[in-house]
Parts: sequence; C-alpha cells; structure tokens
Amino acid sequence: MAIEDSRLGANAAPRAACPCGSGASYGDCCGRWHAGPLHLAAPTAEALMRSRYSAFVLGLVDYLLDTWHPDTRPPAIAPSEPGLRWLGLEVRKHEAQDADHATVEFVARSKLGGRAHRLHEKSRFVREGGRWFYLDGELP
Repeated sequence: MAIEDSRLGANAAPRAACPCGSGASYGDCCGRWHAGPLHLAAPTAEALMRSRYSAFVLGLVDYLLDTWHPDTRPPAIAPSEPGLRWLGLEVRKHEAQDADHATVEFVARSKLGGRAHRLHEKSRFVREGGRWFYLDGELP
C-alpha cells in the first residue's frame, strides 16, 4: 500500500523510511497502524504518538480523528497549509503513569514559507478498551 502525500510530492511506500524517524520502514512502523482494521491498535502511547506524527506528515486526517479521545476531539481537523514540510520528530520522554495513562514529550520540526517552526509538547494519552487515545497536550 502506498499513501499519496500531495504536500510532499512523494508516496509513503511500505519499504520507505517511516516519517516518524524510528529508523524502521513505514510498513513495519507507523504504516501498520494506519492500515486496515488494526490501525487503532498501537501498543504504547509512544507508538501512537509516532503514528500520529506520521499521519500529520501524510495528511491522514481520519486516522488523527480516530485516535483522538472523544472527550477532547475536535469536530474536524483543517488540512495542513500548502507548502508545509515536516522535517522531523524527536521523542524526548515516554512515561507510563500506570497501565492506562502515559505522557510523551516530543519536538516536531516543520518549515513553511522559508521559516522553521518547532512544536514542543508534552502529550497525555489514555487507554480505554485496549486502545490508546491522544487526550491533550501542553506546551512546556
């Protein structure tokens, strides 16, 4: 399966490097969570966070909404601005508070209109019914 990413002008092929920067192929990393009925089964909060970053890179809005907790999920997500380029993801910390609650601190870098941007967030995740969901985040 290849996912067309019109903003990048490239395909996310299963053997291509995963956008999340894990070093694994897309098919062995985030692609398996994006595809098919198991797409909501990321095993950890960090895996879900990485798959959400890759979904932003690839424009997979349905996946982003499906993995956002219903209590905090917006009704829609606007598409990325034309020309936005995602440059990389750095996971700084993954902490499990208990079996069903975790936080992931990360920095996502992007570039738009010749200007570099950084999103530094500490995200909260909750697991319900065996599925991890993004709950919310705070900017340190």
